[in-house]
Amino acid sequence: MALPPSFLDELRARTPLAPLIGRRVKLTRSSRDWKGCCPFHNEKSPSFYVYNDHYHCFGCGVHGDAISFVMQTQNAGFMEAIEQLASEAGMEVPKASPEAAAAEKQRADLNDILAAAGRFFEDQLAGPNGREARDYLDRRGLSAETVRRFGLGFSGPGRGALASDFARAGIEMNRLVEAGLMKQTEDGRMVDFFFNRVMFPIRDARGRPISFGGRIMGDGQPKYLNGPETAVFSKRRTLYGLDLARADLANTRRQGERQSLLVVEGYMDVIALSQAGFPAVAPLGTAITPEQVEAIWQYHDRPVFCFDGDAAGRRAGRKAIDLALPLLTPEHGIGIAILPQGEDPDSIVTKRGRQGMADALGQDDLTVAIYDLLKDEIQPKSPDDWARFQTELDAAANAITQKAISSTYWGVLRDRWKNEWYAVRQGNRPAPQARANRPFTPGGRRGDWKNAPPPVPIPPRPLIQTDVQSAERARVLLAILLTHPQLLPDLEEPLGMLDLPPHLTRLRDALAAWLDGHPELDREALNAHLRRLGYDGDVSVVLEARHLPASAMPNASLTEAASSWWQIYGFMRQAQLEEEVAAKQRQFSQTQDAETARQLVALTEALQRLRSGDMDNIQ
Repeated sequence: MALPPSFLDELRARTPLAPLIGRRVKLTRSSRDWKGCCPFHNEKSPSFYVYNDHYHCFGCGVHGDAISFVMQTQNAGFMEAIEQLASEAGMEVPKASPEAAAAEKQRADLNDILAAAGRFFEDQLAGPNGREARDYLDRRGLSAETVRRFGLGFSGPGRGALASDFARAGIEMNRLVEAGLMKQTEDGRMVDFFFNRVMFPIRDARGRPISFGGRIMGDGQPKYLNGPETAVFSKRRTLYGLDLARADLANTRRQGERQSLLVVEGYMDVIALSQAGFPAVAPLGTAITPEQVEAIWQYHDRPVFCFDGDAAGRRAGRKAIDLALPLLTPEHGIGIAILPQGEDPDSIVTKRGRQGMADALGQDDLTVAIYDLLKDEIQPKSPDDWARFQTELDAAANAITQKAISSTYWGVLRDRWKNEWYAVRQGNRPAPQARANRPFTPGGRRGDWKNAPPPVPIPPRPLIQTDVQSAERARVLLAILLTHPQLLPDLEEPLGMLDLPPHLTRLRDALAAWLDGHPELDREALNAHLRRLGYDGDVSVVLEARHLPASAMPNASLTEAASSWWQIYGFMRQAQLEEEVAAKQRQFSQTQDAETARQLVALTEALQRLRSGDMDNIQ
C-alpha cells in the first residue's frame, strides 16, 4: 500500500533519531550532533554520525533515516518498520480505502500541475515578455545559476496565457483553481491568480512544488503575494527555501563542517543569502509559527533568527522570542540577530558580501536579544522603570517551560540587570522630574536614591491607548475583513505588520488561524467559528455600525472594500512612522551621535515615501 508522503514526513518528524539509534549504539555528543561506532561494520574509531533527520557513516557509507534504520537493524519490512515507529509515536497508519487513494492521487496531480506551471513561468522569464523581470533580477545581483536553482520565473504581463497553455494539454480550469493558480472573480470569470509578477516556486522539504509567491513588477498592491491555501499548501506549516537549505546543511555535514541556518523575513533575503553561502529559510509573509519552528528544528538544533534593524524588525524579533521561549529544550534552541538600522540580509550581502553578513550577524545570544529588546522598549530611566524592566525580564525567563533552561536564563538576565542598575545608582544624577517622585527612604533624606535598596518589582503598568483615531482605523480594517473574508489571503500579511490594541490583536490572530483551515472564505462560517471561540464581544465591538464606512458593509463590492482597506492601512502606517520619527528626534536631541542621526534619516525618508504614495518600500 502506498502511504501518503505527508504521513511519512510527520512520522519522521515525531521520531527523534538519537534516542532511536541510541538503543543499539552507544552515542556521544559531537558538537551539537552525535557519533558512535557504526552498527553496520566493525570499527574501533567512531565514524557513524547521527543528525536531526538522518544518519551517515563516513567509514562504510551507510545512510538513512528512522525507517531505514529499523529495517536495516531488525531485518524488518517497510510496513513492519512503519507500524512499529507509528505505534511508538502515537500515530495511526492510514488504512487503504478508495477515499484515501483518491485524496492522495489528487495531491499528486496538484504537484504535477504546479510543476508544469513552474516550467511555464520559467519559459516566460526567458522569453520576450520576461525582459523587465530579468532586468529586475539582474539589479538584485542574482546569478543565472541562482535563478535556475530557485526555479524563478515570470507570470507574464497579462492574464490568460497560463490557462491557454494548460488547455492545450487538456487540463481543466477547475484543476488550476484547486492548485491555487487561478481564481473566480465576482462576475464568475476564471482569471489567473498571478500576473505581471516575478514568480518564486514554494516547495516542501523534499523539493516538491506546492505553491507560488509573486513579486509585482511596477506599482500595485500587494507587492508580494502568496498562493492560497490548497490541499498541498498550508502557509503556517511551510518555510520558503527549506528544501535547498536542507540540502546545503547535509552537504556541509558530510564535509565535516557545521553551518548556521538563518531564518529571515522574505524571498529575496533567502535567495541572496543562499547565493552567498548561507543556508536560509523564511516564513511566508507572516510571523513565525510553532509548526514552522518545529520544522526548522528537524534540520538544525539552533537556527539563528535574523531581523531587520528597523522598528518593524525589532517587533518581529519580540514576537519570535515570545513564541520560541516556551518551546526551548536542552536539545533545541534559537539565536537572535538584529541587523543594523536600515539594513536587511539582501542589502548587506549585495553591498559587503559574505564576510559583511558574517560580521553583521555578530552577537546572536538569545539572552542578549531578550535583554536589549526589552530595554529598548521600556527605556528605563526612573526607579519605577527599572523595576518594570526587571519584572519583564523575569517574565521572559519564566515563559521557558524547561526548568533548567529557565533558571539559567533568569540568572543571566538578572545578573546583567543588577550590574546596570548598580551603575545607574552609583554614576547617574537623577533627572529633576524623577527626583520629585521618589519616595521617602527610612534613615535618609527624601529622594536619597543612591543609598536606597533596589525597588520591589511591580507588575508592568497597563499600556494606555492614547491614539483613539488609530484604534478606530484598526477597527474598520478588521470590520472590512469580517464582512469580506475573501480579502483575507491578500491582506493577512500587511495586517500582521500593524500594532493593534490587545482585543483587536486577539481577533486578528483568530482570523489568521481560521484562514489556515477554511479555504472557502465564507462570511457566515467565519462568524460562527468566532462565536464558538468566544469572540462574540470583540466581533460586536468591531462591527458596530457607528462610523463604519460603506466599504465595511456586506453589500459593498470586493473592489470597493479592498480599495478602502488599503487607503486606511496607508494612514495607519504613516501614523506609526510619524511616531517613530518623533521618538528618534527626541533621542537625537539628547545623544547627538552619528548612529542615531543615520537612523533618523532612514525613518524620515521612509515617511516621505509613504506620504508620496510609495507604499511598496514601506515594511
